[in-house]
Order: sequence, then structure tokens, then C-alpha cells
Amino acid sequence: MTLAFVPLYIKFMGVEAYGLIGLFTTLQVVLGLLDMGLSGTLNREIARLSTLPDQVQEMRNMVRTLETLYWFLACVIGMVIVTLSPFMAHRWVQAEQIPPEAIEQALSIMGLVISIQMCSGFYSGGLMGLQKQVLLNKINVVTSTLRGVGAVLLLWLVSSTVQTFFWWQIVASAISTFLVALFLWRELPSHGEKAVFQIGIVKNIWKFTAGMSGIAILVMVLTQLDKIILSKMLSLEMFGYYTLASAVAMSLGRLTGPVFYAIYPRLTQLVSLDDQEGLKHLYHQSCQFMSVLILPIAIVVALFSYEILFLWTQNPLMAEKSHLLVSILVCGTALNGLMNIPYALQLASGWTSLSLIKNLIAIILLVPLIIYMTIHYGAVGAASGWLILNMGYILFEIPIIHRRLLRREKWRWYIQDVCLPLLAGLSLAGLGRLLFVRPNSEFLLMLYLITLSLLTLGITGITTPIARTWLYRRVFDKFSTGHQS
Repeated sequence: MTLAFVPLYIKFMGVEAYGLIGLFTTLQVVLGLLDMGLSGTLNREIARLSTLPDQVQEMRNMVRTLETLYWFLACVIGMVIVTLSPFMAHRWVQAEQIPPEAIEQALSIMGLVISIQMCSGFYSGGLMGLQKQVLLNKINVVTSTLRGVGAVLLLWLVSSTVQTFFWWQIVASAISTFLVALFLWRELPSHGEKAVFQIGIVKNIWKFTAGMSGIAILVMVLTQLDKIILSKMLSLEMFGYYTLASAVAMSLGRLTGPVFYAIYPRLTQLVSLDDQEGLKHLYHQSCQFMSVLILPIAIVVALFSYEILFLWTQNPLMAEKSHLLVSILVCGTALNGLMNIPYALQLASGWTSLSLIKNLIAIILLVPLIIYMTIHYGAVGAASGWLILNMGYILFEIPIIHRRLLRREKWRWYIQDVCLPLLAGLSLAGLGRLLFVRPNSEFLLMLYLITLSLLTLGITGITTPIARTWLYRRVFDKFSTGHQS
């Protein structure tokens, strides 16, 4: 729905207002990652304590303690945004059609939305630590529908201003936070004792929390620097086009995120139980599944970005200005998605120092490059910086991980988990690009892209053992059932 409603947002509010939504998304990521690592810590600690039946009360006390700290932090962040909104509206954002006063009001509302949504993310981390992903997904389906459909209806029927959009985000965010908090406390095991705030809990987990916080800050710098620079250097209209391209490319995170959060608690449990065989099996299965999930989509989007944007927005100018950005950004995002499971393995093992050092080195080496490329090549340069960053992760981080964790599994990750499905998908989709002749009918164009995507998915899946095993079992079960009948 996030993608589906973008053309409607632009239609009702204009591309400048959508640029403000892009700034809101950037602020949300930047400030949401400054949660001091509390949500990631809650996820890991609940998963770890769930294997210890005698730690029920400690689990509840931990949620209460971190909850109190998190709400305080979220309120501080919200007040900071409201305080800085006049400066940002008059000195930072470059708008031609929206007056600074309207931008200032929108930024103040953003501060309230970000505070509430941060707390929703905290409670979601707790539910994922309990491995209640299905319950959390049901809540997200309801609240995402409410957020997106409600915003479109209000813009259509009430007022097509950006302030209306953000006021509705406050309502939707409050409902989302209330629901995830309610169900987290309901799902926590209980001995009938009241959960209490204990400062000693913070002392026990502060090292991991500090590591998570440091990683979050560095990741924020690496992933959001391009948008921060562009929001200052480009007009709000051009920043809107970049935001559109980023929304398409980063939508892959909608696929990788749920896999990460489903696998991470289970990896933590296997590490706690020291089940190395189970850990290795789940690790490679998850990596292969991630490849099959994201590579076919990324490859087709990268090769047919103009056609996809045109079908989606029905705007040739918008497709022309954004398609190259989409191709570059989606390649970087796909590589980033492939690193999700190795990163989960690090966190499950309590190893945060590697990501801290890695991201610090990346900032020292790549941030000047990103700034240089942005200044000289604009949005395309910034997008290229994102791609280079994630290529570096693939080439340098994986060998370091497997020197310490799951030794002798490096080449299996490169060849079996990633390279074979990547080459298979590229071969088929690349052939489809070479043979492509654009039809006159949009329906035929859509049919061609869907068919090519399915074929790319099929050939990518067949190259991985997890997909072949699943397919064999399905066929064997049907054959056995038919033979017995």
C-alpha cells in the first residue's frame, strides 16, 4: 500500500508535498535509529529468556524497564523536532509553492508522529522476540490499511494539504502503538506478579545495548546521508523525484525485514543452546530463501525500471527523471538485503563490534565519496554511493564473519546461497531485456513483465537446494497420495 498510494499522494498534494513526506521518512529513520539500541535489545533478550522457564518475571520487568526509558526518549526526540521546525522550514527546505509557515506546521506535526511511531517499533520488537510474527503481521495489516486508505480518503474528501496527511498519521500511529503494546503485554508469560522498573536490568544489558545503538547511529549516517544532502542541495521538486525512486527501491525492505525478524529470534535460541548443526542448517536455508525472495524482483526492476515506473505512475516525465535512480538504488538495496541473515547471526551471537568497526570504516572511506559524487553528479551520484557501500559489505564483511562464526561456510554462502541464483536470474531476465520490444498495449507490457518475473523467480529458485527440496517434497507427496488412492 505504501507503493500503491504514492501516485495518489502526488496527485492530490503535488510533488513538492510528497517531497515533505520523503523528508519525514528520512527524519523517521534518522531519529528512530537513535533509540539507543533498546528495541533490538528487547528482541534479543526476550528470545533468550524464552528458553529459560524460570525467568518469566525478569522478562516482564525488562519490558517495563525498557518501556519507561523508551517513552522518555521518544518524547525528547519529538520535542527536539518541534523546536527545530522553524529553522528547518525557513533555512533548510527549499520550496517554491508551499509557504514556509505551512512547512513549519507540517514539521511540528511530524515530530509528534515520529515519537508515537518509535514506541510502536519498540513493542513490535518485543512481539518478534516472542516469535509472534503472525500476530504482529495481522496488526500491521489492519493499521497499514487504516493509515494508507484513511489518508487518501481525507485528502480526497476533506482537504488536499500536507497538514491533513500528517494529522491523520498521528491518529493511525496512536492506534498502531496502542495495539502492539496491548498484545505484547498479553502475550508475555506471567506468574501473577506486577512488572516493575529495575535499573539493575539496564546494567546487565548495557554493553549489547550500547553496541546496537552505535550500529544504529552509523547505519543511519550511511543510509540517510544521501537524502540529507539532497534535501539541502536540490529543489523540493527534484528531491520528490529522488524520494519516489527511493520508495520503489527500498520497498525490497518490506520483504527482507520480516524474514530477518522471523529468523533472528530462532538464531538466538540456537546460539543459546549451542546447537551448531541446527544453526548452520537454518543459516543457509534462510540465506537461500532471502536470495530467492529478493533477487528476481530486484533484477527485473533494475532492467525495466522505466517501464515499471510508467505503468505505475502513468507519468512519462516522472518515469524519465526517476528510472535510472531506481535501477541503481534497487541493486544496492538487494545487496543490502542479502546481508540481513549474516547480520542476524552476528547479533544472535552477541557480536556487535564487527558492525561497529565496519560501519565506522565505511563512513571514513565512503562518506567523502558520497558527498563528492552528490556535489558533482547530483542524485545519480548519491544513488551510486549506496550501491558501492553494499558491494563493499558483500566483498569484505562475509569473510570476516565466517572466520569467527560458522567457519568453513564462507564459500557455500557465496556460491550456493547467492551467486548461483544471481547468475541464473540475471541470465534469464537479461535475455528478456535484449529481446524486449515495447508493445503498444499497456496490458501486454504488464503481461510481459509479469511473465518474465515469474520465469526469473522460477529459474532462481531451482538453483537453490532449499527450493529444490521443497519442490521435490511437494511432487513426491502428491505422487504418493495419488498412488495410494
